[in-house]
Amino acid sequence: MACFLASAFLLVLQTYAAPPELVQPGFGVTLGPMDLDSGLPANVSGDMTSSPPPGTSKRAPHSIIIGVRKGGTRALLEMLDIHPEVAAAATEVHFFDWDENYAKGFEWYRELMPYSYPHQITVEKTPGYFTSALAPERICAMNSSIKLLLILRDPAERVISDYTQVYFNRLENHKPVQAIENLLVRNGALNIRYKAIQRSLYDIHMGNWLRHFPLEQIHIVDGDALIRDPLPELQKVERFLNLPPRIVSSNFYFNQTKGFYCIRSDGRERCLHESKGRPHPAVNSTVLQQLRSYLQEHNRTFFRLVKRTFDWQ
Repeated sequence: MACFLASAFLLVLQTYAAPPELVQPGFGVTLGPMDLDSGLPANVSGDMTSSPPPGTSKRAPHSIIIGVRKGGTRALLEMLDIHPEVAAAATEVHFFDWDENYAKGFEWYRELMPYSYPHQITVEKTPGYFTSALAPERICAMNSSIKLLLILRDPAERVISDYTQVYFNRLENHKPVQAIENLLVRNGALNIRYKAIQRSLYDIHMGNWLRHFPLEQIHIVDGDALIRDPLPELQKVERFLNLPPRIVSSNFYFNQTKGFYCIRSDGRERCLHESKGRPHPAVNSTVLQQLRSYLQEHNRTFFRLVKRTFDWQ
């Protein structure tokens, strides 16, 4: 089946021209190993044994969480994995966005999926897919009818969260660090080539996906809403994936110490890895306003593309 060409959405894209310096090979941001979310969840269904449970097999994913980095992908995967009919891959595979992995072939990719029963769906998560120039076409070639999950948060807050993760990664590896203002501003102007900013240009990345998939196959999870109240967002995901409603309010409890919701299922309680929910640095108000102003037009274009709005500053 030929991959979907969303000509109607391309007309919307034409109303906003991307900066010339961003329309070039390589703008689809490829992340390296140091950019990955740290910490694996305790509950995701991985291939932990050479003897699969009877009646199970490894299958290509029925749904992929494509991003966005620092948008809440790990929280979404762990919360979705509460559902008994979901089998979640344990690691970020980076098959469709890293050439060296894609060259290994589809069977290599399928072998990294968890064992699942016939009544279950397999879900993979790699946040780098959303900003990859190649991932949409490659995923479409695998399965043009696959259901995609995209979790987004306020793009300016996402930039700061992106910086915070890299900051702590560099500290842990005894590498020099810079204040966020030094990365956001170059020669007195906003440094729009900063990768963290490029990843927050949701309209440009979404336009690439809509060239290959209809909007109806991409469910957008409101990452800010997921943090405030997980259940309504997860119920929407259940409906999108045609899963019977199994996730309930008792699966979540608010951890006062951490300041966010944790998970309760199968008689166990667990929170996200300690690297999640780190406090953000204070950002110079003038610089922050520059960032928000720059992102506003991109946000408006994104809203037109997806036919909905979000409560972003």
